[in-house]
Amino acid sequence: MLDTASIPTQQSADAAPRVPAVSPTGAIRTLGANPATAPIVLHPGDSIPHRKRVLYIVLLGALTALGPFTIDLYLPAFPVLESEFQTTAAAIQLTLTGTMVGFALGQLVVGPLSDKVGRRVPLLVVTALHVAASVGAALAPNLELLSVARVFMGAGAAAGGVIAAAVVRDLFGGRRLVVMLSRLALVSGVAPVLAPLVGSALLVVMPWRGIFVVLGVYGSIMLIAAAVFIPETLPPARRHERGATTVWQRYRSVFSDRVFIGVLIIGGMTFSGLFSYLSASSFLFQQTYAFNAQQYGLLFAANSLGVVLGVQVAARLAARFGPQWVMAWSTAVLVVAASAIIVTDQLGLGLWGTVVPLFFFMTACGFTFPCVQVLALDRHGKAAGTAQSIIGATNFGVAGIITPIVGWISAGSGITATTMASVMVGCAVIGVLSLWLIVRPRTVERLAP
Repeated sequence: MLDTASIPTQQSADAAPRVPAVSPTGAIRTLGANPATAPIVLHPGDSIPHRKRVLYIVLLGALTALGPFTIDLYLPAFPVLESEFQTTAAAIQLTLTGTMVGFALGQLVVGPLSDKVGRRVPLLVVTALHVAASVGAALAPNLELLSVARVFMGAGAAAGGVIAAAVVRDLFGGRRLVVMLSRLALVSGVAPVLAPLVGSALLVVMPWRGIFVVLGVYGSIMLIAAAVFIPETLPPARRHERGATTVWQRYRSVFSDRVFIGVLIIGGMTFSGLFSYLSASSFLFQQTYAFNAQQYGLLFAANSLGVVLGVQVAARLAARFGPQWVMAWSTAVLVVAASAIIVTDQLGLGLWGTVVPLFFFMTACGFTFPCVQVLALDRHGKAAGTAQSIIGATNFGVAGIITPIVGWISAGSGITATTMASVMVGCAVIGVLSLWLIVRPRTVERLAP
């Protein structure tokens, strides 16, 4: 570990002796006459022992996964819910929309609040809400009450992803931030894909209500783990820095950044394309292609490999060439892969004509997700919670609005690969336009070491 005693500071020669102090997160601060204003000479995460760093990443990854699992774990049960409540596929998809809208609104509250009062309190309070709402969903006697419970479940799951990314930004910077955020992006990208696989397995041994019991237990474990193992990473002094003391100032700082706006649109459109597939896939593969719940889950497992591959390769390429250039390729692949699904479906190539380009689409999503987070958060360290909340709210809020379009345009004829991919193509095209017209990759500076 770097010896901070040898690092020059801004203090004068006649200042009080310097004494290294280590915070609960492992941050090294060189203390002088005034500890409150003493400069941090390293990114705090650089001084955390490797074992503790691994523990943080595991816990933060599990918190990040709580949101996607809350949203997607019950997707394999859609046909069951449609039959039990005697309703339509579009009505069942609206419960997914309600969850995503709740998730988006919850993030808009949690993010700025965490920049103001610290990370721990919002995390604990909102995760407790998730646990209570999960119990309500498990006991819901009708679709209306289930929908209400799902909105609150979404809001309660909002803290995990926002706080996890903000904690990582509190602790790391530069290219190491790329690596750490890529771990969370891996979870964010893989969890929505793996959740239906887990949900399919759960449906073998329990009714659909048991899925919400499992989510309640998951939330309870995360609540206890956060209370015991995750320290406060935002010191009081940083909560009142000039230019970031109010919610309005934080929002203004991020929304005045052209690059942030551009990657915000790219992230929202990529997520919307992904969730258009997720919301339609249960009906497409189980009804059109006659998959059972287990085969449907295995399909998701195969697609998750593409996301994992994309995230891991993207982290290395982004650190070397810049995340904006990685997105230049990945967003183009999104357009090509989604278009290929339409072409193969119209040519009557069947299941494999859909599955193969779909794998490439998922892989391109994996390339895109970490690059969006890195470009957004590396530029806004003082408002990391606010920036991440805007990203998360946009991703899930826009996706919640767009995904029911698949059901609406398929009304009367049933969901097909073409109707699903049509929405995916539209989202991907908007992402490409945002990259080249708003972000403008050549104007984005290189990441710091």
